[in-house]
Amino acid sequence: MRHRKAGRKFGRDWQERKAMFRQQAISLILNERITTTEAKAKSLRPVVEKLITIAREDSPFHRKLVLDRLVHKVARDKLFDIVGPRYEGQNGGYTRIYKLGTRRGDGADMAMIELI
Repeated sequence: MRHRKAGRKFGRDWQERKAMFRQQAISLILNERITTTEAKAKSLRPVVEKLITIAREDSPFHRKLVLDRLVHKVARDKLFDIVGPRYEGQNGGYTRIYKLGTRRGDGADMAMIELI
């Protein structure tokens, strides 16, 4: 039974999942739009939205928090200089997911996640 075991594992252990979401978050912040599977896009959304919420208020402590999670200085600077101020008065809903159909090779449901 898998009662109370929420979340997707993606066939990875926790370190690999954390690294995957870190890299996808960096790509989404730098490019503002990425194409991935639908399940990964749905799991990536809360990760990115929490980072943007932190970045709306620029302070040394918040910059350190984001850098601890992203480990990419260019992405951190873009998040605080461009992306964070864009959503200053908005209380969430910073991303949008479009469904794209199935991937030709394995039939996986594909989606595009972008910053609004």
